[in-house]
Amino acid sequence: MAVLTVDRPSMPHPPRRIPLLGDLLDVDVTKPTQNAMACARRLGPVYQRKIFNYVFTFVSGADLATELNDESRFQKHVGIALRNLRPIGRDGLFTAYNSEPNWSKAHNILMPAFTQSAMRSYHQTMLDTVRELIGHWDERCDSSPVEVTPDMTKVTLETIGRTGFGYEFGSFHREEQDPFVGAMVRSLRFAQKASFTLPIPLLDRALKRKAIRRNRADLAYMADVVDEVVRSRRANPGEHRDDLLGLMLSAEDPESGERLDDENVRDQVITFLIAGHETSSGALSFALYYLANNPDVAERARAEIYSMWPQGTDPDPTFEQIPKLRYVRRVLDETLRLWPTAPGYMREAREDTVLGGRYPMKAGEAAFVLLPQLHRDRVWGDDPDAFDPDRFLPANVRKRPGHIYKPFGTGIRSCIGRQFAIHEIVMALALLLHRYDLEPEPDYELEVTELLTLKPEGFRLRLHRR
Repeated sequence: MAVLTVDRPSMPHPPRRIPLLGDLLDVDVTKPTQNAMACARRLGPVYQRKIFNYVFTFVSGADLATELNDESRFQKHVGIALRNLRPIGRDGLFTAYNSEPNWSKAHNILMPAFTQSAMRSYHQTMLDTVRELIGHWDERCDSSPVEVTPDMTKVTLETIGRTGFGYEFGSFHREEQDPFVGAMVRSLRFAQKASFTLPIPLLDRALKRKAIRRNRADLAYMADVVDEVVRSRRANPGEHRDDLLGLMLSAEDPESGERLDDENVRDQVITFLIAGHETSSGALSFALYYLANNPDVAERARAEIYSMWPQGTDPDPTFEQIPKLRYVRRVLDETLRLWPTAPGYMREAREDTVLGGRYPMKAGEAAFVLLPQLHRDRVWGDDPDAFDPDRFLPANVRKRPGHIYKPFGTGIRSCIGRQFAIHEIVMALALLLHRYDLEPEPDYELEVTELLTLKPEGFRLRLHRR
């Protein structure tokens, strides 16, 4: 999250700042988001942190975030965290700079993949994949607990692989992890650690020589796998023509008339495989945690689900039924309020401006919107840490400012797959609640792990068929 922001003495900062290292002693490199949240609780809705020569500005107050979300004044900024992901996604949708032509080209080409008609075509594959998860969990009912987050990762990775690219990882039919998944996880971990580098480049590279070699091999392996998927599709052009890969290979940008080149197709596929499953798996895992630990909420959700598919039946949901699960959707909304799996986004000033009437920002300077803390701002009520899906009743939503809930980002660079993720997650939650009672381990306290996204760590459930 390195930014172009100037060190402003007038802005709050941690108290133990020292020469050269800056605020490094105040940083937890394994849990940077939670560390930043703790700092915001001490220092307030805007503060700066200096690490070596980098200066970071964090914003978590509703008024300031609303300003940063103003597209006429601010735009997406690709800071150090996203720049460290560039070797993975390059100029894919998530990591592209605003000025790169492939961003708008790919965005225009891929928008039809997320229309209602396109979403309808993905529904059955999503349903079949959740049923594979259910089959996997049925084998463990009333016996050993299930590892929630790894299983949610399996189901969401299979979903985006199958619906988007006609590719199966075989997650529920193999004991060992797919090598692509291992390479992907290691490359994300490498990118996260790269955000904290020594100010002496030669020394930094020397200490990381082995990790750098491993990362290069992982990136090459992921590229080879995706290239083979593309070659196979080109050899069989009649297959999956309307999915994401089909659009990437055949559709033209309506503005420029150009198509994506093969390298950018690869970048987009890798971007979707990572972003398309990481955020959804975390959201599902957190939602199951809150449902298991709030049985009254789970029962209200089941009442809605059973009104559509009675208890004891085998649900066969249609595409049109999923948006009618309004309480289940509120469960998801509240989950993403407390733990938005993408923990924030950076915004840079389009031109010289003043933030909050107090903090000057030059054109190109940026600030990080710290979503989990913004979503706990005082505008959410007296107990913002409590889990309460009724915060998202329409009447309550209308009472709040419009720019304080942003789990999918903001502006034209917000998540293109938002509706895909919502449909996938709401359907999965409905089917799992319909089938199982969720028993949490009695001594488990929520532990949030951080990589590209936020997820529960070590969260297990015992399942009981209803």
